[in-house]
Amino acid sequence: MLIPEDSPAADRKPVALLLDPIYKQHDPGAGHPEQPARYDAVTRAVEESGLMKSLLRVDVRAATEDEIALVHGRKYIETVKRDIAAGAHELSTGDTNVGPRSLDVALRSVGGVLNTVDAVMAGKAVNAFCAVRPPGHHARPEQGMGFCIFNNIAIAARYAQRKHGIAKVMIADWDVHHGNGTQDTFYSDGSVFFCSTHQSPWYPGTGAAAETGEGKGKDCTLNFPFPAGAGRREIVGAFRENLRRAADSFKPDLVLISAGFDSRAGDPLGRFTLSDDDFADLTKIMLEIAATHAQGRLISMLEGGYSLTGLASGVAAHVKALL
Repeated sequence: MLIPEDSPAADRKPVALLLDPIYKQHDPGAGHPEQPARYDAVTRAVEESGLMKSLLRVDVRAATEDEIALVHGRKYIETVKRDIAAGAHELSTGDTNVGPRSLDVALRSVGGVLNTVDAVMAGKAVNAFCAVRPPGHHARPEQGMGFCIFNNIAIAARYAQRKHGIAKVMIADWDVHHGNGTQDTFYSDGSVFFCSTHQSPWYPGTGAAAETGEGKGKDCTLNFPFPAGAGRREIVGAFRENLRRAADSFKPDLVLISAGFDSRAGDPLGRFTLSDDDFADLTKIMLEIAATHAQGRLISMLEGGYSLTGLASGVAAHVKALL
């Protein structure tokens, strides 16, 4: 499962990294912001920062259809297979560009994430970062959209519950766009708490503060729609004050992060103003929540981030904070 880059200190479990060249092979087409060069930017960031020697690498595998179906309907899965096999350049369900290898890559993104869940749950790593493509948080149970095919983080939560007996999962999403697919998956659930900070009004137009869950999931959704120009005060403040208080009440057994770096200043698809130091502080807050309630178990997954330089420096700050 895990390939050590170097021997970690004996008194502390290592941090795991999911990063594989297969993730470069999803090609949405020339000029698309969710480009294969994002993989190169993340790889260079980790290598040049000297972090790689401190991390354990996670093997990649293809997720099974049954694992994808933990969140997505069989009809939707067949639609994805059919669209890509037919050579479509966009999923028929919405605004997600695809290429010939996109299904294979998306399955290996999910499968790698599930291997990472196994590693953290087995105690082989204390926490992990999954540098996957394509992103996932916009993918709804029956619809791919927003550059996303399968919802990596939602499937990870369900997998942890089904395979490892995790009772309660907390998902925090600091991408500049609302994670509507993740919210839709768990809106009436109650065993998964979802929190999102996001620019509003902005794509996809969801995530109002009044959206707090329904039925068993009432008060298990926490949205912070902020205007363009929001930054440290609003976003780090929401995590430090509101999310930490919610975690003390919810008491998650596993903590997951939708780590979108398009909330960083200068991103072409967002108007937030977070800095690399802010991402480090957000990471530390999530680590504190995990340490308090989840035996330290935390896994983050790459979502957005479309300035290659901003993505690289944001990821480096995030991974460094995990160590």
